[in-house]
Amino acid sequence: MMIEKQTIETTFNALSDPTRRAVIEALSSGPVSVSELAKPFAMALPSFTQHLGILEDAKLIVSHREGRRRICALNPGTLQEAEDWLASHRAQWEARLDRFEAHLETMKKEQADD
Repeated sequence: MMIEKQTIETTFNALSDPTRRAVIEALSSGPVSVSELAKPFAMALPSFTQHLGILEDAKLIVSHREGRRRICALNPGTLQEAEDWLASHRAQWEARLDRFEAHLETMKKEQADD
């Protein structure tokens, strides 16, 4: 599957912040309320909710209201797209490194023959 450039940039930008990565990690255990998510972080709730907004805009998380509580959950589809993008590029990088290694071996053999 081909992921749009803007989507992948938005995803990785959202994941570039340690607070947002910690939120993703916390949500990997299941949906959690915003107040529960915010507890471990030494920041004001408005600042924390800005991080959640960035994650939501990047479609990494989704949220909904349950009464007075706002519940956040992972959106695994976006994470899977990022993983697929990385996997496809990893295959390209590994192929290039394999060709480079073969080239170096050829050069070594040629030098040894001289």
